[in-house]
Amino acid sequence: MKKINLRPLDDRVVVEPVEAEEMTAGGIVLPDAAKEKPQRGTVLAVGPGKLLDSGQRGELSVAIGDEVIYGKYAGTDHEVGDRELKILRESDILAKVVK
Repeated sequence: MKKINLRPLDDRVVVEPVEAEEMTAGGIVLPDAAKEKPQRGTVLAVGPGKLLDSGQRGELSVAIGDEVIYGKYAGTDHEVGDRELKILRESDILAKVVK
């Protein structure tokens, strides 16, 4: 896993989306316009956690290397070098994939 030069703030997480499917189960090749936006990715960086009223930081439920599923329109797309990344809040993450 290549290191990135981003440090998310508060409860934000940097995710690298998995590649969209190139072909359907029936073998039909999909053009770029027809591909679904991926809603699954790998966590590359996590922030220190949300600042609570008590002055403490809330611990995040995800860690670097976790595979997560997030909302379809969640987060902000950001390009770093030749990589498309997504920056989103922890609350935008719907589930962690358990292997």
